[in-house]
Amino acid sequence: MRDILPDLRARCSDGIPFALATVVAVHGSAPRDPGAVLAVDAAGTVVGSVSGGCVEGDVYEVAREVLAGAGPRVVAYGISDDEAFGVGLTCGGTIEILVRAYATAAEREDLAAVLDLIAADLPVAEATVLSGAAETGARLVVRPSGAGPATGTLGSEGLDAAVTDDARGLLAQGHTGIQWYGAHGQRRMQEVAVFVRTYAPPPRMLVFGAIDHAAATARIGSFLGYRVTVCDARPAFATRERFPVADEVVCAWPHDYLEATEVDARTVICVLTHDPKFDVPLLAAALRTPAAYIGVMGSRRTHRDRLARLRAAGVDEAHLARLASPVGLDLGARTPEETAVSIAAEIIQHRWGGTGRPLGELSGTIHHPGGPTGTR
Repeated sequence: MRDILPDLRARCSDGIPFALATVVAVHGSAPRDPGAVLAVDAAGTVVGSVSGGCVEGDVYEVAREVLAGAGPRVVAYGISDDEAFGVGLTCGGTIEILVRAYATAAEREDLAAVLDLIAADLPVAEATVLSGAAETGARLVVRPSGAGPATGTLGSEGLDAAVTDDARGLLAQGHTGIQWYGAHGQRRMQEVAVFVRTYAPPPRMLVFGAIDHAAATARIGSFLGYRVTVCDARPAFATRERFPVADEVVCAWPHDYLEATEVDARTVICVLTHDPKFDVPLLAAALRTPAAYIGVMGSRRTHRDRLARLRAAGVDEAHLARLASPVGLDLGARTPEETAVSIAAEIIQHRWGGTGRPLGELSGTIHHPGGPTGTR
């Protein structure tokens, strides 16, 4: 959604009717995850992608029909391995796509409110009925607890309450997916399929140590969609000129900054300082957070010395086991840029549960089903 956000907001503000196709489920392998979108407006203009291939051609025709008044539809495309490449799926599999129209001013106004929240990096979830004992396309917009009530309805008070509760949980985790309910919100029933799409702010990457490796790591972190902060206690090094890609550059003692900033289960921390007076208090603080990844640069000798100092500071073995140190995967990296790729590869591996081994040496599915989706 974020990649075509300006286009969608422009269509809403200009009063241009359009249909929105959203990937709601993937079975097997496909190039786009649930939440990927494609929009078709009344003039036939297309923005976005749901598969990157010829599936778009059929989705385009469905979108035109829906925009002409056919009503919301869920369409599925099942592709064999032999046919997959020709229709835009990298491997055999099935994708399910919800297509619904924003044809009226009221519909576009409701969507525009969600788009404004996404643009402001404020968390919001959108729940849409896909099938079952509720109206296909019915929509509920959910904010975190304390940020305001849900708006819209899925058709019953009980269903709205259950979906609101679950959507807030998914939003906190940055997860997107299909949930099943009874017609009145009963759990452990499969009468109504509801697609919950979460829009959380970009996850954070905290880079400590304003060295050349930090500049490269900040660049690749930004490329991967992280909100990047570079922090160093030395004012001569922690400058905007040295880190133009970073969202913020902070001059502060690393552990003081970390203890005062927000860290959640999607945050990744990269410690590149190489100095015990920074590393030890910083890592002791980092290991008290729920960060998804804590990577630390240094040689094996440095790592052993660092562990000894952390143990002396009272950090237990369970916490020490969370450290990715020496940081990165073994790619044979030499330059700061190559090292940044190695660090990014390890972060991705931690997120999705990959092996880090060459795909050519493995069998089975390429895309790992575990891990969160909907973080962008």
